[in-house]
Amino acid sequence: MPKGSRELTNSRKDEIINACMKLYGSMNFKDITLGDISRETSFSRPSIYNYFRTKEEIFLGLMQREYDLWNADLMTIISDNDSLTSDELAGKIAHSLENRPQLLKLLSMNHYDMEEHSSPEQLTEFKKSYGKSLDTVRDCLVKFRPEMDEDARERFILVFFPFMFGIYPYTVATEKQLDAMKEAGVKFTKCSVYKIIYNCIKKLLQD
Repeated sequence: MPKGSRELTNSRKDEIINACMKLYGSMNFKDITLGDISRETSFSRPSIYNYFRTKEEIFLGLMQREYDLWNADLMTIISDNDSLTSDELAGKIAHSLENRPQLLKLLSMNHYDMEEHSSPEQLTEFKKSYGKSLDTVRDCLVKFRPEMDEDARERFILVFFPFMFGIYPYTVATEKQLDAMKEAGVKFTKCSVYKIIYNCIKKLLQD
């Protein structure tokens, strides 16, 4: 890591992550190269290695930022509301993720490869943001569903967070995927992000 202020380093990392996010809007993960990313920044490809060792680390940095943004949304739900019904809580969490399509898209990727090809330091920073999201969802349940005991809250977490990995494929489908499912005779009903998350949370709160 080059010498300089933490603010300067973070600013340069943000520039690289922003370039990655821009490319990810129109390209697949496997097709994006560090060369592509460097051309969207003011850095040469060798300079990028001063901040990220691999493409996977950059994507992990992007996902970390998305978790941080979602965590802020969840904390706003907690701070801005004294009480919420089950319907209201399900709706607010659903809206918070509906507003984070980038996070849902990243969650549908192969995390194992991203984490395996990232440095221990980068992975630890990512896990801090991920862990914060677990804790903040728990805090939502503690405040708004006080009748749930700790075991019930953990059951919610163990179902909801793995469920999040599959939201994107059920709410976004390409023409190629739709044609293939039609040819295969697969019944597919596209759902909105809000609807699929709201229904899942309502079910979990009832169990």
